[in-house]
Amino acid sequence: MPNPPDAPPDELSIGYLMHWGARLLRRLADRRLKPFGMSWSHLPVINALAANEALSQKALAEIVAVEQPTMVATLARMERDGLIGRRPDPKDGRSVLFFLTPATRKKLPAIRRAVIEVNEDALDGLAVGERARFRAQLEAMIRAMDDKTRA
Repeated sequence: MPNPPDAPPDELSIGYLMHWGARLLRRLADRRLKPFGMSWSHLPVINALAANEALSQKALAEIVAVEQPTMVATLARMERDGLIGRRPDPKDGRSVLFFLTPATRKKLPAIRRAVIEVNEDALDGLAVGERARFRAQLEAMIRAMDDKTRA
């Protein structure tokens, strides 16, 4: 495998490889999602709102696991682009709830197909029989790192 352009020669740690792979996956996803007026960074919010009628900014930040300033910027871009809307929270007049616009809800099946295609592109380098094992190993690594960061 050729070294990524900014990699230290012959010193590719697992962290660096995961980071490089994530960057490439994001590029693939951004290309597939661009026709829907969205990017990879919007996908966790889209998924959270697709599973819920509406959520607060705080709830979205917790679900997506990002800091509030990041969520504020993401929601502002998504609202500007017509992907989401906001309305007052009927239970708390000081708060607002975010929801998917009807146009975005209509696009959900196509967005999901695009994500499946991105996953297939990413797995092209693995034999069909290796894919499930790779996913299981990746999930095990993530669980182990998550446990260590919470300790």
